[in-house]
Amino acid sequence: MRIVIAEDDPLLREGLALLLRAESLDVVATAPDPDGFLTAIDAHRPDVAIVDVRMPPTHTDEGIVAAVEARRRQPELAVLVLSAYVEQAFATDLLAHGSARLGYLLKERVGRVEEFMGALHRVAEGGTAIDPEVVAQLLARSRPDSRLDRLSPRERDVLALMAEGLGNAAIAERLFVTDGAVHKHIRSIFSKLDLAPTDRTDRRVAAVLHYLENGK
Repeated sequence: MRIVIAEDDPLLREGLALLLRAESLDVVATAPDPDGFLTAIDAHRPDVAIVDVRMPPTHTDEGIVAAVEARRRQPELAVLVLSAYVEQAFATDLLAHGSARLGYLLKERVGRVEEFMGALHRVAEGGTAIDPEVVAQLLARSRPDSRLDRLSPRERDVLALMAEGLGNAAIAERLFVTDGAVHKHIRSIFSKLDLAPTDRTDRRVAAVLHYLENGK
């Protein structure tokens, strides 16, 4: 796995590089700003980019803009975005461009090495990884008239874990239920969210997007 890191904090940038190299991963470049990051993407064609949301010069959304541009240049690039705070708009903006090979984690998650590495590998393998704290805060903010109110508590638990990027087997393990029970809950979620099967829409992604977009 070839990785580029974009992070303006030199301690975190070098700490991430050391951590990943200790895990036998190939950090091919690091960058302190969006321009350096995009130059590294063009030069190295990495498998994964780890990008801070807030970067110079304004420290607002430069990281997200750079991540979207990197994916435009290299559509198969996996991107794991790091943020110091829960910034729901950034999570939904990223997912709006497609959920495959995308992750959004709080920076504090880096210190939990097993969780962080699990999310990194999930994104690199084509999956999605959304920080559990992001999901929890969105759940607390959900609108009273949202279709989410149709869901049972267990269905909301299943959808929250789907939003983190977990597959059916991992959800079953986390909730101590069978794979069949998870499958049944997901079918019910699709029905209650009015997500009919079509050739053009991935209902699992649509359900997660509805969850994130309505958790304001």
